[in-house]
Amino acid sequence: MALNLRQSSLDTHATAPPGVLRDLLEPADVVFNGDRPWDITVHNSDTYRFTLAKGTLGFGEAYMRGYWDSKQLDECFTKLQRVDIDSKLRGLFKIRLLFSSLANLAAHTLINLQTRQKAFEVGEKHYDIGNDIYRSMLDSRMNYSCGYWQDADSLEQAQINKLDLICKKLNLQAGDALLDIGCGWGSLAQYAAEQYGVKVTGITISKEQQKYAQLRCKNLDVDILLADYREIRGHYNKIASIGMFEHVGNKNYKTFFNTVRDLLGDDGIMLLHTIGDYSTHNTTDAWIHEYIFPNGQLPSASRITKTIEPDLVIRDWHDFGSDYDKTIMAWWHNFDKAWPQLSAKYNQQFYRMWKYYLHSCAGLFRSGQGQLWQIVLTKRGALPDYISYRP
Repeated sequence: MALNLRQSSLDTHATAPPGVLRDLLEPADVVFNGDRPWDITVHNSDTYRFTLAKGTLGFGEAYMRGYWDSKQLDECFTKLQRVDIDSKLRGLFKIRLLFSSLANLAAHTLINLQTRQKAFEVGEKHYDIGNDIYRSMLDSRMNYSCGYWQDADSLEQAQINKLDLICKKLNLQAGDALLDIGCGWGSLAQYAAEQYGVKVTGITISKEQQKYAQLRCKNLDVDILLADYREIRGHYNKIASIGMFEHVGNKNYKTFFNTVRDLLGDDGIMLLHTIGDYSTHNTTDAWIHEYIFPNGQLPSASRITKTIEPDLVIRDWHDFGSDYDKTIMAWWHNFDKAWPQLSAKYNQQFYRMWKYYLHSCAGLFRSGQGQLWQIVLTKRGALPDYISYRP
């Protein structure tokens, strides 16, 4: 991944922070140049200029340039997000950040950022950056979504637990036809086919994921397609979507659930596994949008419930968002351990970008702003005796 941020020399004596920024951090119990592990150590006073000029986007870009650090970056983000630092920053500098904030809002309210054509952008920018990154970071099955840590003491077991939890909630039976919307590198497709004897159709918008998943599942009753969910036709007993709904976008939620309704058999079951936002927002974090997940948008509970009506009903809603904190920090430790080998291909700025991404996301869940939901849906009147599995 090519990054276009220019490095500049660091200040040997960074100037004191503007009082308005210092006051902004006070409720979070985070200070500039403090001596606690979650405090922010400023190496270059341009940190303040970047933050004042571009908000969270500038704050992240300053980190990528090496302008500031925190010994315990995940806890720093946890504290900042507990006090909703993003909205407070926009409020304090609403004139200075007005243009970028309005542009962000307009992009998510006036423009459909997740059309069929745009849907493949996140595959190219994020999922296709290199399978070596994901092989080093993830578990052996390449699960790039939250593990289920009940009765697990390792990332490997937590991801197996997650896959089996999904299969049991779907009540998979031998011979079922399962559609996996956003199949990633084929972890669920492989597990369901091997352990439950089902026929799986997996779809992804990433060429690298498709190739990897096809190779992984080549001897199984599994088809892996490079396709957008809006292109799929047919009927399935079971449908799963694991860690993909975050890329659908509010303007397409109705289309997504209408597609599920049309593809699902009358007595079928659908499981949606998605990150959830604690509140409804029409914008997304500018840094995440620019460097990690272009065009993404986290759903809120109210938007999901509104758009499934009137054809689909909720049979179970399971939150285990705290498990995502554990999952992401396990990914970070794996990535950091593998960095000496990865550094031959990726530069230091990529390392800092990836560290910022993972630690800020861990803080999102630890702070309570982020949830992880598994939602089981059926058509109205279907399976009146259905009881969702819980271990």
